[in-house]
Amino acid sequence: MYPETDGDMSAKIRRLIETIDVANVLTDPLTRSIEDLLRVTAADLNSAEASVLVRDGDEGDLRFLSAIGKVAAQLIDVKVPAGKGIAGFVLSSGQPMAVSNVVEDSTFYAEIDKATGYSTEMILATPLRYEGETIGVLEYINRVGEPPYSAFTPDEMDRAGRFAEAIASLVHAYESAKLLRDLGDRIVEDKEKYDIDDVRSWLADFRGGAEHREMMDLAVMVREIAGRGEAERQMCREMLEAVMRYTDSQTEGSFLGVE
Repeated sequence: MYPETDGDMSAKIRRLIETIDVANVLTDPLTRSIEDLLRVTAADLNSAEASVLVRDGDEGDLRFLSAIGKVAAQLIDVKVPAGKGIAGFVLSSGQPMAVSNVVEDSTFYAEIDKATGYSTEMILATPLRYEGETIGVLEYINRVGEPPYSAFTPDEMDRAGRFAEAIASLVHAYESAKLLRDLGDRIVEDKEKYDIDDVRSWLADFRGGAEHREMMDLAVMVREIAGRGEAERQMCREMLEAVMRYTDSQTEGSFLGVE
């Protein structure tokens, strides 16, 4: 095997950055979409607060990915240790759970309330599943208004399960893009092999280049077209597949086959 040259590594990093930036452009609206769904579904359930927790590592820890409500900003990226709390139980069991009085439930994890100053009275938690795997937990907290609150009903638990299906797809897309970003960060911050200031300068020049800007513009257009409906997504797919077939048939020359 030949040793990897600086040119080979430069090309790989360039492709990686392109992939990361396209992923960011395509998935940047996902966090807003998750929050929008939380607001809509919480209103449907007459719930005051809602949040999405996702797996954090391989040990079963959870991390708040998105939240709405009074203490939403305080929750983002806060972690719940493996097996702790109602969310931890739902993650490990894969079963939804509704608790009308958390003080009487031994599984309730009070540390989050202590950290935020919020007072959790009741919780409806349901698993987020994607392709058969539990990837997180969707929670609805309390009711709108003042206590005493009416308990969550079986019908509301069923509706929360349906809401979880839609949110799980968005969460999976977001987490996939995050993996790419994390990988890029680890590569460009490897100070033992690269001078970090040089790498940052190189990235700034690369991302400011006309070719990269054009790629981002194309990604935005694809996102806009695909978001307009099923017919538009199908048309976009067919057009892109046709372009890929054409370019695959060209062994030399530019995109148009012209030297």
